[in-house]
Amino acid sequence: MKSVFPLLLLCSLAHGAVCPTGQLKDPAALVQIEHVWQRAEEQHDMATLGCILADEFEEADFAGSLIDRSAMLASSANQGKILPAVELSDLHAHIYGDFAYVRGLAVITRDDRKPPVKSRFTDIFIYRDGRWQCVAGHESHFPEER
Repeated sequence: MKSVFPLLLLCSLAHGAVCPTGQLKDPAALVQIEHVWQRAEEQHDMATLGCILADEFEEADFAGSLIDRSAMLASSANQGKILPAVELSDLHAHIYGDFAYVRGLAVITRDDRKPPVKSRFTDIFIYRDGRWQCVAGHESHFPEER
């Protein structure tokens, strides 16, 4: 059953009909959620993003701005059809009961021939209603390479 869980998670999130429940309190499940989140942004899948982001979600972005859930959803919905390529790596999840965080690296490659942008991020999750929900995030860009 454990090996089937990621597939069930992806199928339920991909269709966006109902938020998944019964998610494992497992680091691999949180890493999988990060990948599902990235794909949902690429595909403008607001239902999936709505399942991942808690109502009280806030993110501090690289410029110091606070972005709440509604602004994050609006931003994802309004992005153009061609998005920069984002590669996630170095993902590490840490669980403490009903609290967890995932730290990772995102490398954003654009089509404008500028160097890729590297960003270190931390997403904070709580386990509620049988599923992980992101309540906060923080992102810091690496200095530009010259």
